[in-house]
Amino acid sequence: MGSSTFLPFFYSVLLSLATLTLSEDVYFEHSCNETRGNYTANSTYQANLNSIVSQFSSLTEFNYGFFNLSAGVSPDNVNVIALCRGDLNQSQCNSCLNYTATELEQFCPSNKEATAWSELCLVRYANRDMYGMLENDPRTCAYNPANASNPDQFNQALSELLNNLSSEAAAGGPLRKYAAGKATAGNLQTVYATVQCTPDLEEINCTTCLNFAMSELQKCCYGRIGCRVLRPNCVLRFESNPFYNQIAVPLPPSSSPTSQEPLCFAGKGNNTTRTVIIVIASVVGVLILIIISICIFMRRRKTPKQFETKDEIIGAESLQIDFDSVLAATNNFSDANKLGQGGFGAVYKGQLPNGEEIAVKRLSMESQQGDIEFKNEVLLLAKLQHRNLVRFVGFCLEGHEKILIYEFVPNKSLDHFIFDQIKRAELDWETRYKIIEGIARGLLYLHEDSRLRIIHRDLKPSNILLDADMIPKISDFGMARLFGQDETQGSTMRIVGTYGYMAPEYAIQGHFSVKSDVFSFGVLLLEIISGQKNNSFHHGENSEFMLNFAWKNWREGTALNLIDPTLSDGSRNEIMRCMHIALLCVQENVARRPTMASVVFMLNSFSTTLPVPSQPAFCMQSNIETDMSSSLATNSWASESKNSNIELLPASLNEASITELSPR
Repeated sequence: MGSSTFLPFFYSVLLSLATLTLSEDVYFEHSCNETRGNYTANSTYQANLNSIVSQFSSLTEFNYGFFNLSAGVSPDNVNVIALCRGDLNQSQCNSCLNYTATELEQFCPSNKEATAWSELCLVRYANRDMYGMLENDPRTCAYNPANASNPDQFNQALSELLNNLSSEAAAGGPLRKYAAGKATAGNLQTVYATVQCTPDLEEINCTTCLNFAMSELQKCCYGRIGCRVLRPNCVLRFESNPFYNQIAVPLPPSSSPTSQEPLCFAGKGNNTTRTVIIVIASVVGVLILIIISICIFMRRRKTPKQFETKDEIIGAESLQIDFDSVLAATNNFSDANKLGQGGFGAVYKGQLPNGEEIAVKRLSMESQQGDIEFKNEVLLLAKLQHRNLVRFVGFCLEGHEKILIYEFVPNKSLDHFIFDQIKRAELDWETRYKIIEGIARGLLYLHEDSRLRIIHRDLKPSNILLDADMIPKISDFGMARLFGQDETQGSTMRIVGTYGYMAPEYAIQGHFSVKSDVFSFGVLLLEIISGQKNNSFHHGENSEFMLNFAWKNWREGTALNLIDPTLSDGSRNEIMRCMHIALLCVQENVARRPTMASVVFMLNSFSTTLPVPSQPAFCMQSNIETDMSSSLATNSWASESKNSNIELLPASLNEASITELSPR
């Protein structure tokens, strides 16, 4: 018997000798989401759901226990995420998924979104995208009523075991994030545990999910000899007896063969195959280059015209307001109604005939970037609705006039408070914390919960407006970029935004992603905590870049030096936790920064242990003051928050203009 056939045979024997019969799905827990709507019997949604569930009993392509399936189109599309425990083979996984999904349909017969956990797997379905999204609900916890003979010793051993397993699971690759192990808990007692995340999660999100699970475990299962914590993206279980197979299903080798003869090219016949592949690849490459060249040529030939902008926003015609109404609302753009002047035009206060107060942004006719910004904001804002985003009222396009109309926000922007020696005292810690939470929720909506994935690219205090109740509203989407649901990052040759808030990979290389906004949020969070600008932090007579100061004092245990002295009544634990979160957001390593979903979790759970931050990006230490978002404009609306803390190559600096924004 060859080695290639012996290993699967040996593994199947081990599975058959396992103490637990894996096909017996004894445990079952479910949650029906009542807020996501219902489907009717014999509807298209039900047919799509049934088509996916019917596949579970006969899956043949083994995905190492993780499946992301979908069927149908909106509004009847169904997305399913399914996860089997890491020690199950294909047949056992199929059996568990089929059982769990079938039961879930029976328990939640009309819910468009539902989740179920059984003994060995979990199944989730919804009419929205769930892939890669860290979620907090639904969740549950179940425990063995028997107590450990020595709870303190047992829990100490359990805690160390779970921490080690969590690190191992989170570091797993895209095929599986699973770990199992055991530890001696004293008095000849052994504790066995498994932890697992859905492998679509990034490492830091898996760590966050398992940290939450361990926190819940401490609350509901302290001193017990068995417990399971079940969450949408991760599961955790421990028992005093073995309940899993000692050997998990083997993963494929991560590296390509080196010493052995490559199977693809063994023998003479495969030389011909290799030649054919090379020829085809070359032809395809040439064709791609030709197509790209044609696209670039056509784009450069295209001259922007006003009617093109009007055609592209035709879908938002219901929001169009005629120019005469705008003139009446602003008293003919009188100086008495003027709120401010920006690089792309002036902003006026106005009032519609129904009494609604509005802010009217009149784009400058001289600004070459006006068409782009106008098109981008209309297309974006017409689709966005969230409590923590400024509400878009409408637009006006007539002749050379391009006008954006928003809700009027009476308390101006955040920078008018936190950077003012007197006004910042009006923002106690409770108010600042609510502002932080609101900004985080607004960004989470842009990144994950809106119909399109949106990267703001210019998050800073002057773009955070405060309403009468001091509720924050993210504004100014002229720099934003739209992504499709499957896109996660992009790049550009033209850098836009504001120095000091830019992530280093974006400012230097033009690479941007949701993690670019996370970096900006981290800087903003430090400014809210300190009440000072990031490029000129003052402590006593010294002045230095805030990220340098924050990191140095964090490591030296003197982080209290960063806190605004007016926050004398604020919770030091909350403030220090926010500082910790901010340092996680500004880490130089993009992969180590949390997503906004993780940030929202961390802001709302104080029992979860946060990861240790690594060094922030220190490439931003110039003293030149430039606001990239208005560097080519005659006047700067956000001059009070100008920052330049980046060293750019001359070629990059020449490209420091407003990029052409084309929503996709």
